[in-house]
Amino acid sequence: MKTLYLDCGMGAAGDMLTAALLELLPDRDAFVEELNALGIPGVSFSAEKCEKCGILGTHMTVTVHGEEESDHPHHHGHLVDIRGIVSSLPIPTMVKLDILSVYEEIAQAESHVHGVPVEQIHFHEVGTMDAIADVTAVCLLLHRLAPDKIIVSPVHVGSGQVRCAHGILPVPAPATAYLLRDIPIYGGSIAGELCTPTGAALIRHFATEFGEMPVMKVQAIGYGIGKKDFPRADCVRALLGKSEDPVGGIVELRCNVDDMTGEAIGFALEQLLGSGALDAFTVPIGMKKSRPGVLITVLCREEQKEAMAGLLLKHTTTLGVREFPCQRYTLNRTVETVDTPYGPIRKKVSSGYGVRREKYEYDDLAKIAKAQGLSLAELLDKICPDS
Repeated sequence: MKTLYLDCGMGAAGDMLTAALLELLPDRDAFVEELNALGIPGVSFSAEKCEKCGILGTHMTVTVHGEEESDHPHHHGHLVDIRGIVSSLPIPTMVKLDILSVYEEIAQAESHVHGVPVEQIHFHEVGTMDAIADVTAVCLLLHRLAPDKIIVSPVHVGSGQVRCAHGILPVPAPATAYLLRDIPIYGGSIAGELCTPTGAALIRHFATEFGEMPVMKVQAIGYGIGKKDFPRADCVRALLGKSEDPVGGIVELRCNVDDMTGEAIGFALEQLLGSGALDAFTVPIGMKKSRPGVLITVLCREEQKEAMAGLLLKHTTTLGVREFPCQRYTLNRTVETVDTPYGPIRKKVSSGYGVRREKYEYDDLAKIAKAQGLSLAELLDKICPDS
């Protein structure tokens, strides 16, 4: 499973997330050019290599009409203004929906904190064009990277106070704290705002789970460097790779038949299994008018369902196939070869969830049993007498 892990040990901000994800792409310069071609009013993106506390990463700079936004911007906007800008961008519809969902989260947080209806919320820091640029860039990058799962570490929010458009506020700022509800966060000795409202909203929208980094084979690592200087490197680290998920999504296809011979049903099952079905089996059922029938069930992966449904319609007399998405828990399976006095025998080993099972390959056992004039039980007793 393609997994993205975001290490937010120094918080998260829109520009840091953008830079970290950008480093995961093979052609970063081309993506920055693509961002600049979007036509976000007055906005220009640039990516520079940057070092903090000995860590080399990327720093993203967004300028608006040639000037970098300050920490206290004066541009304000309503949600309707944001929608207008986003709707005009030449990006996939799903990315537009992600951007608007992130801003809806921010608007809901501001509305809750200030007691103002969502449509009347003024987006102060997060409403400036550079913030729109950051949100757009992160949404577009995640669309491009397309991870199956996004896991985020507990988020370091910092401590102390922060100055914003409303005055001096505690860290995390009220809107940020609201956006981070139900998300594992922590403070610490580092004074300052480590997680911004934009960073919090992006994490809230995209994270599929929170916790420690899973067992994964890392294929790319990105460091997104922030603007501030702290005793620790001000960065977000992104790790992209493959992880094993014991819970797998599959599809179950079913159909009922009452006018097929046993041979024809057997032939249909052979075609399904031969074409890659995970499993195919039958169950006797009673159908309308008291007729006995057969329920045919096929298990397959999501990407196989169209082909499997076609095979069911081709090789059975059914007029329709039902689809049921489901999850399954599986043990990890390997095959070992064991040397015995009778020659090598393959052994299937299944493990996981505190369980371990071993089973010798029937074909190998049968071949040796016939050659030695033994029953299967006698052969197994000789191979493993203590079992």
